[in-house]
Amino acid sequence: MRSLSLISLLAILFLSCKKDNTPDTGTASAYINVNAGSTWTYEETNNDTGTPATSTYTITSTDHDTTVNSKKYHVYNNSRGDHWFLNNTNGEYYQFDSIPGLLGGGVFDRLYLKSNIDAGANWTQTVTIDVSGFPLPVTLTNTVTEKGITRTVNSINYENVIHLTTSIAVTGVPSSAISTSIESYYAEGTGLIENTTQVSINFGTVVQQVDLKTRLLSANLK
Repeated sequence: MRSLSLISLLAILFLSCKKDNTPDTGTASAYINVNAGSTWTYEETNNDTGTPATSTYTITSTDHDTTVNSKKYHVYNNSRGDHWFLNNTNGEYYQFDSIPGLLGGGVFDRLYLKSNIDAGANWTQTVTIDVSGFPLPVTLTNTVTEKGITRTVNSINYENVIHLTTSIAVTGVPSSAISTSIESYYAEGTGLIENTTQVSINFGTVVQQVDLKTRLLSANLK
């Protein structure tokens, strides 16, 4: 559920919210759950400073959708006070979200998962963001590393899991100045079950580091 999660989600206000009892679930073999009242409780460990800080939060599926930039998203409440906006269009999963690991970079329609492609396939997405006052074209490359695997998280076995590897490249920034290690695991019918995000940028006045690990503790799916 939490996209590359890793992600610093912004506290986004509802945009053009409207009641919709028939949300777009895309394919029957979905990697999100849009049923109202479903909940996911995650544990997040932040290692940015070298001293692990662990917290938990709960995501709850609402009974309504919202439209952003002409695309319909299902709305999820976050116990931290913000919201998730997710869309499944025929096995392509979008989140109205920020760049993984780049704080304050702005939000966009991020294609975070494709369940309709084979292992070894990849896709890219490029967006221009503002980092510390500098407009930077950033390219996300997502690769389906494994598909149809079993993954155990918090002593729970999940079947039909997709393992996704994501890398980040910034135009004009030498590859030696940026390093990324982003691994995500999505289970069919559940969504995100585990994510590790390590992003480090050291170029000019832009110095940022993110080191997060997220795992699903429990889910109550309707």
